[in-house]
Amino acid sequence: MKYARIVGTGSYLPERVMTNADIERLVDTSDSWIRERTGIRERRIAAEGETTCDLAEKAARRALKAAGVAPREIDLIVVGTTTADQIFPSTACLLQARLGIHGPAAFDVQAVCTGFVYALGVADQFVRTGAATTVLVIGAETMSRIIDWQDRDTCVLFGDGAGAVVLKADSKPGILSTHLHADGKHADLLQVPGGISGGYEDGRDPYLRMRGKEVFKVATTTLSRIVDETLETNGLSREDVDWLIPHQANNRIIAAIGRKLGLPEERVVNTVAEHGNTSAASVPLALDTAVRDGRIQPGELLLLEAFGGGFTWGSALVRY
Repeated sequence: MKYARIVGTGSYLPERVMTNADIERLVDTSDSWIRERTGIRERRIAAEGETTCDLAEKAARRALKAAGVAPREIDLIVVGTTTADQIFPSTACLLQARLGIHGPAAFDVQAVCTGFVYALGVADQFVRTGAATTVLVIGAETMSRIIDWQDRDTCVLFGDGAGAVVLKADSKPGILSTHLHADGKHADLLQVPGGISGGYEDGRDPYLRMRGKEVFKVATTTLSRIVDETLETNGLSREDVDWLIPHQANNRIIAAIGRKLGLPEERVVNTVAEHGNTSAASVPLALDTAVRDGRIQPGELLLLEAFGGGFTWGSALVRY
């Protein structure tokens, strides 16, 4: 049986740092309030003219270098993003051209904050069926472009960034399983009302809008269920998990899922303070951070999970 194994990780954050003090100058809030409610200390903001593809390229090249894989070896590119450079071509196609890759399939997956987990699940199926052997999977976002910087409920939360992994086919277990779900009935709780087809009339504005309390309730309940689903599918217990790598939304959701697994705080990768909620980029950003600082070691069992607008949610159980 073929498995997809992670053989390299990479990430990138834009140079510009926006601190909570900077947010204080935009809306009625405070550093202490933001830290207490979210755990976020700062977020990164893409420079003028810096696009999602720019961030994705830097993360991708770092992952390729870590994996010791040349771009010409890649036979599939899947990019999870909500903030594509253009309506078309896809960000994956734009990235493919920059990397000098010609011919293999390249496409975007749009599942908001669950985008990377969705992309990983799709790539895993390509490898398992033999349709691909070396895959570049990326989560990249410029969320700052769809944030209303006068909306106190959302502007404190989001930032820009990118994370990437390289997968290779292997006979040894790597990605053990992925679990992808969605329920569109909650669409109005977290959305960008305006759009290309729907237009911007009747209050359909172009910015992210969120009903935070309702989102928190659904997210914690849903992610708790997917933890059980993932472990039961693989015949494992909570004690078997070495690391939780959650979507970096805010400290309260991260802590709730850590408690669900019974994992001590030091076994939960939490990077939200440094970059805020980077949507599809947050899981691979956290993964790359923990790989590069030596916390995650070969052979350890990782549980990746995320929740996003749609609602979408998903998990991946990975033997690193």
